[in-house]
Amino acid sequence: MIVTVTPNPSLDRSAGLSVPIVRGQVHRLAGITTVAAGKGVNISRALRSAGVPTLAVVPASEHDQLLKGMAASGIAHREVLVGHPVRTNLTITEPDGTTTKFNEPGAELDAAEREALEAAVLEAAAGADWVVMTGSLPPGMPADWYARMVRAVRPSGARIAVDTSDAPLAALADALPGAAPDLVKPNSTELAQICGGDGDAMEEAASHGDFGAVLAGARGLIARGIERVMVTLGGAGALLVTAGGAWHAVGAPVEVRSTVGAGDSSLAGLLIGLTGADGEDEALARAVAWGSAAAGLPGSTIPDPELASQVRVGVTAI
Repeated sequence: MIVTVTPNPSLDRSAGLSVPIVRGQVHRLAGITTVAAGKGVNISRALRSAGVPTLAVVPASEHDQLLKGMAASGIAHREVLVGHPVRTNLTITEPDGTTTKFNEPGAELDAAEREALEAAVLEAAAGADWVVMTGSLPPGMPADWYARMVRAVRPSGARIAVDTSDAPLAALADALPGAAPDLVKPNSTELAQICGGDGDAMEEAASHGDFGAVLAGARGLIARGIERVMVTLGGAGALLVTAGGAWHAVGAPVEVRSTVGAGDSSLAGLLIGLTGADGEDEALARAVAWGSAAAGLPGSTIPDPELASQVRVGVTAI
């Protein structure tokens, strides 16, 4: 069982444009969809489609559209009832695949709601293979919440993954090694946030086969107690780094329709591999296949195993 935790879930509304965005002008949207989302919800959606048992833990108000959407999609979930509806995020995709997101901050959880969420996570963690804690934190949540929850979940015996950014990621890094999860999945920008450097420059160098800066950052995190670091690099693929080795994987080019959910899909693919019989290189290949397949889909659409299996991926030990 893989438990996902999304403390700041959302309804993701996506739409496309037939022409590039022109600031100050009126645009006609097309292909409008609304789905239950948030990083952990997206991961659970992918896991369910692959036949991997999963449970999504989310805070939401009673009869919230998020819960209805998850139920309609067959996503097993444990809701923590709170007094406010979840936020709505808007994603606009231009014809060339450029994606612009407008994210609401979400509703603040009061002390009782926060305690209920933490209790639900610990209850779900009992007997789980993985607990995957993901995304932004709602307003008022302490920036070190993920770091504290890693410590709280650890006695359950479940392996722990964290995928977040900005202040929560910095707080997690500051709490290493005592709050080291088993897996983190930064992109190049997020790796630079905690290890220094220029994320765009890292990704550009990687596209030309120079992984030095990415490897240095990832190995620094390994030295501080994290077992696995997967760094997603956009069109340059992804790196997986452990104490025992490092691998680079890149998929065949796809026509990018939307990058929303690509990182979540890649993490889902890695977890599918790690919970199966895949070696590290095979799990990374699966991650890149799922992420690439997601990038070729519109809006917040998450691929299924059949679509991911059609993506050709090359893996190299580095």
